Amino acid sequence: MRRSCTSLAALLIPALATASPAIAQAHVRLGVDRLADSLPKVLSGKRVGLITNHTGRDRAGTPTIDLLAARKDMKLVVLFGPEHGIRGVASGRVSDDKDEKTGLPVYSLFGETDKPTDAMLANVDALVFDIQDVGVRQYTYLSTMGLAMQVAAQKRIPIVILDRPNPIGGMIVEGNIREPGMESFVGLYPIASRHGLTAGELAELYNKEFHINADLHVVRLQGWKRELWIDQTDLPWVKPSPNLPTFAGIMSYPGTVFFEGTNLSEGRGSDNPFEQTGAPWLHSQEVADAMNVRHLPGVTFVAVDYAVAPGARKYGGQTIHGVRQVITDRETYRPIATTLRLIDTIRRLQPNDFQWRHSTASPNAPETYYFDTLTGSKRTRAAIENGTLETLLAEWDRDAQRFRETRKPYLLY
Repeated sequence: MRRSCTSLAALLIPALATASPAIAQAHVRLGVDRLADSLPKVLSGKRVGLITNHTGRDRAGTPTIDLLAARKDMKLVVLFGPEHGIRGVASGRVSDDKDEKTGLPVYSLFGETDKPTDAMLANVDALVFDIQDVGVRQYTYLSTMGLAMQVAAQKRIPIVILDRPNPIGGMIVEGNIREPGMESFVGLYPIASRHGLTAGELAELYNKEFHINADLHVVRLQGWKRELWIDQTDLPWVKPSPNLPTFAGIMSYPGTVFFEGTNLSEGRGSDNPFEQTGAPWLHSQEVADAMNVRHLPGVTFVAVDYAVAPGARKYGGQTIHGVRQVITDRETYRPIATTLRLIDTIRRLQPNDFQWRHSTASPNAPETYYFDTLTGSKRTRAAIENGTLETLLAEWDRDAQRFRETRKPYLLY
């Protein structure tokens, strides 16, 4: 399954031009790189299941699958793929498959089940997780990790996290803590939306704060510091999924993901997904002007028309009016607050055109709004509708500060 017409060159994203010139590119060794030094004892002689995708590769670009399959001190027996599949190119639910090179079964954790079943783990003594995340609660890869940790604890088998940097750095924490009763695959546990943690750090937090109590082992990074963005390291970068091809999109994604819960395009099917939003009915210049007069930190707004590819979920095959968020200072830019203010502005200027997106066939039930699921909150949509968004954002700032305190014992770097 791992072989694809998508080349590594097509997956690599060029470094962002706004990297700080004051910081030379740091030499960072990934968790998977450190396996060349020694294998964790809990994997020695064991039959191993690997949760990975196309981002699971070492500094030289060798897939983690190949590295583990070649080892003589353990035996790789099964593969698991997250959303977008093990190649990172699938859309929607993903089916089970077989790896063409190793012949190993590939089980989907974004298909009929979102966690490994007893049958899938029948011959597995330990699990390994190696996937590049983007640092946002709503991104499903680390929900897959959390669910796998739950199963590992239940099965009494160890789970090893091969750590990777948080690409948008480990300093900024932003957004609300998911509210009670709003658990979902885009909000597994009550953490801040932009959490500022690596996968290994978040695994440690999940394990202790939420009482998973798995036999957890993190193979740490070497050379990474919290203040480093991924383009301030010497690591190659592979786009994490089909709709995040640009680094600017990844930096805005913590907020622009919320457009998925509206009838505005989140840029899927365009050249700049999650950097821009639009619709055929949007008064884009009016909206951009209204946002620019607010002088929000680190960002400016530009009216654009953009084409949406045929088959895209929203406005496929059309050229629509949009607003692009252009980052001018990523250290001060706060994508979550910025995007919610943009949604608020569009709704206020065009109340008859703007709509919230329903997530089920029961459109009259407020809890079925997908925006609520994405924000992990039943109060955010109401705050926008009632004109109290700024009050809520101030509360979210307090949530973020509270999470900074919660995460302190789990910081590894």
